[in-house]
Amino acid sequence: MLVILVEAYEQRHYKIEPPDPVEAIKFRMEQLGLKPSDLAKILGDRSRVSEILNKKRKLTVDMMRSLRKRLAIPAESLLA
Repeated sequence: MLVILVEAYEQRHYKIEPPDPVEAIKFRMEQLGLKPSDLAKILGDRSRVSEILNKKRKLTVDMMRSLRKRLAIPAESLLA
């Protein structure tokens, strides 16, 4: 019973927001030691990767699927 109360309290007062999709990508790139040029193989060309990492272009559904499949980024982290 105490665990249920603590979880409810934490969800109400310390809610964790989902990460920004670009920040999730950058975090995973850092974990894997990838560079933006490595993402070009997944997302298209270097200019597209640059636009995405600088938040000038949104991710498409196909891009999200590729990132989830090839980099194991959870889909929930890519949806914004």
